[in-house]
Amino acid sequence: MLHQEFNFKYHKTTFFGQFWKPETIKGVVIIIHGMGEHSGRYQHVAKKLTDNNFGVIAFDHFGHGKTLGKRGHNPGFDTVLESISKLIDKTKEIFDSKLLFLYGHSMGGNAVINYTLRRENNLTGVIATSPMLKLAFDPPAWKLSLGKIMQKIAPAITLGNELDANDISRDKAEVKKYIDDPLVHDKISPNFSLSFIDSGEWAIQNASSLKVPMLLLHGTGDKIIDFKGTEAFANNSDKANLKLYKGGYHELQNDLCKEEMLQDIVNWLNSQL
Repeated sequence: MLHQEFNFKYHKTTFFGQFWKPETIKGVVIIIHGMGEHSGRYQHVAKKLTDNNFGVIAFDHFGHGKTLGKRGHNPGFDTVLESISKLIDKTKEIFDSKLLFLYGHSMGGNAVINYTLRRENNLTGVIATSPMLKLAFDPPAWKLSLGKIMQKIAPAITLGNELDANDISRDKAEVKKYIDDPLVHDKISPNFSLSFIDSGEWAIQNASSLKVPMLLLHGTGDKIIDFKGTEAFANNSDKANLKLYKGGYHELQNDLCKEEMLQDIVNWLNSQL
C-alpha cells in the first residue's frame, strides 16, 4: 500500500491532504473529518478500507489540522462545499477509479450530506456518521444571538466549543488520545457553528431530494449530536439507510463498537458495487 501526503491551494489557503492506495482498487472513499479534529485521526479507518481494496483520500478542513489558516474558522459554508469539490478533483488526478464515495463524520457528515443535496455530482454513494444535523443540546439563546451579530461584524472571531472530550467515546484510551493530540483544538467561529446548525435543519427538510444512495450511522448514546436528527433525515428519504448503535457515543469509529461499525461500512460499500 502506498501512503502519500499532498497539498493544494484554494481560497488563499494551502490545504493539507493524504491518500492511501492499495495495489487493487475497487473504489475510492473520500473522508471529510469532524469539528476540531483532522484527517490523521482516520488512519485506522483507512487501513480497514485499504485492506478491503478501497483507495482512501482525506484532507484537513479550513482552520484544522495541517491546513493553514486561523484555527476553527472558514470563509463561508459555500467555500467549505467547494473545498470538497477541489478534493474530488484531486482524487480524480490520483486514482483511476470512477467509483467515488464521500464519507463524512459529524461536521463532515453535515458537509457531505449538503454537498450531495446542493451540488451536481457523479458519486456512487455517501456515508455519514453522527452527522451534525441536530445538536444534542440547546445552546443558550443569548449565545446564538451574539453569534449572529458577530458573524456580521467579526465573522473570524473564535470561541471554545465547550464540548466535553469524554463524550466522544466510551473507550477511555481513545479519549486520552484525543486530549493529547496536538492537532486537535476546540476553537469555533460563527461561520462554522451557525452555518452548520442552519444547514443541518435545511438538509433534514430537503432529504426527499436525495438522489445518491446514502448510509447513515449514529449512536443512540451520542451526547453531542442528536441521533433523532439523523433518523428524521432517513425518514424523509427513500435513498438513505440508517443503522443505530445502541449506546454508541459520538465517534463510532473510535467507540467500543468500532469494529462492527467499520465492517458495516465495508459491507455497504461492497453492496454498492
